[in-house]
This record gives sequence, C-alpha cells and structure tokens, in this order.
Amino acid sequence: MGMGVEERNRLAERAAQEIEDGMIVNLGIGIPSLVANYISPDSGVMFHAENGILGMGEAPEKGHENPNLCNAGGFPVTVVQGASYFDSATAFGMIRGGYLDVTILGGLEVSRRGDLANWIVPGKRVSGVGGAMELAAKAKKVIALMSHTSKNGEPKIVEECALPLTARQCVHLIITDMAVIEVTADGLVLQEVMEPYSIKDVVEKTGAPLHIARHLETVE
Repeated sequence: MGMGVEERNRLAERAAQEIEDGMIVNLGIGIPSLVANYISPDSGVMFHAENGILGMGEAPEKGHENPNLCNAGGFPVTVVQGASYFDSATAFGMIRGGYLDVTILGGLEVSRRGDLANWIVPGKRVSGVGGAMELAAKAKKVIALMSHTSKNGEPKIVEECALPLTARQCVHLIITDMAVIEVTADGLVLQEVMEPYSIKDVVEKTGAPLHIARHLETVE
C-alpha cells in the first residue's frame, strides 16, 4: 500500500527541516513537492525548477491555479516575491554549475553507498529521467524522500540497487516513513526512528547493514 496523506505530509515536514534560510532548492515530483508547504515565505529560500523558474511558492489553492504557471512535472505552482523566469538551458546551467544547495528527490532504491535509482522500472512506461541525473550529481546535498518499502513490502534501501541507476554515490540523507538514515563513508547510520516504529522494525525492513547513531532520536 502507498502512504496516506498524513504520512506524506509528515515526511515533507521532516525534509523541510534540512533546508536553511536563503538556500536554493530543487524539489522532485510527488512527496518532495510538498516540502515547499513547510517553508516560511520569509525564509529567503528560492525553489528552482528545470523548466525555468527560480522562486516557486506554496501550491495554489484549488480553483486558483494559473494554467501558465507550473513546475517541471507540469503541476501548478505559485511564485514568491523576487521570483524569476528563464529558459531550460539556463535552468540546467544552474544545476550543472553546482549552484543548488539541496535537491530532494523521490527514490525507488538507494544503496548502502548512496547510489540512487529513481527514474525507471524496466518494462513500465515513463516520461523520461528529466533533470534527476544532473540534480543527483551536482546538487551540494541530495536527500532521498521515499517510502521505506515497496508496495509489496520489499526493502527500498538495499545493499546494491537492482534498478537502473540515476547516479552513483550521490545521496547524503534518506528520509522515509520509518526512519532518517545518513549515508556516510562507513555505511548507513540510523539517526532517527519515526513513531510508532522501533529500531528493530527499521532494521528488519532495511536491506543493508545499519549502524545505530549514538544519540538516536525518536520522532513523533
């Protein structure tokens, strides 16, 4: 089963805590796009989109969407004061030039080394990889925001990714409905456990070894 609205928003709110005032941030489609709802308009954070926007705001209220204003996934957005528009070449130039502080992307699999697979399941139709490869390779910090297991209950955090990779050794932090896990040179470190789950639950549902942080936190 997929996550409910409450769980999806809980993940987005936790991920928003990784964003500091004044940062330039790119959000993937799906749960990552909800992160903008938890950032104060006064924070100076500028959300970037590959289709040529810097300064996206909260999602518009239903019935108040602007049909000419959308993110790279085609979903309606708003803009904040100081936002700017440009072509996709410039948008990708910002990514490849290393100007993005954080990108928050969905994930199909993440390996113990931080390899990311998030764009295709062989045999299933997809629209394309979009900007994921550039974002994963060039953003200063990459956060994978995803469910801890697949719809079949299989671990999505694994020893080695079986799906085609988006980028190698790119993920710095994994945030799921069960845990927050840091990717380090020494392996995966369990930093936080989401209630009502336990450390045992997380270990059992993770397909790679986990080190337990000395100051592990439990998140309500």
